[in-house]
Amino acid sequence: MLWVKALHVIFMVTWFAGLFYLPRLFVYHASATDSATIDTFKVMERKLFAIATMGAILTLVFGFWLLFGWLSVYIQQAWFLAKLLLVAALMGYHLWCWKLVQTFKNDANNRSHVWYRWFNEVPVLMLVGIVVLVIVRPL
Repeated sequence: MLWVKALHVIFMVTWFAGLFYLPRLFVYHASATDSATIDTFKVMERKLFAIATMGAILTLVFGFWLLFGWLSVYIQQAWFLAKLLLVAALMGYHLWCWKLVQTFKNDANNRSHVWYRWFNEVPVLMLVGIVVLVIVRPL
């Protein structure tokens, strides 16, 4: 099970790396004015979203594998249920990023770079919450 846990963490890092950098690309894309730069951002966003999605899927696969082995122990613990809630919220954020990739792809963005700067902070808060819940188990 230690290998499964290691792979879960490795792919979680991959997923978060994508979710940290993709909204930063949105910040720059929202400020871009020339077509060559805009086209470059579209390619970068599409490819980074694909990598983050692979990380998300593999994080969930190995997470469910771990859950299957420990379900009877963890399902009764409040910290674990809170973690699952944050992971569900993170999946929603990931899907929102996909929607934003599509918005930029279609040249339909109407938000400022400042909005994306704030949007970029959301996964940081989720990561802090998830790590604290798993390591400290305050609940």
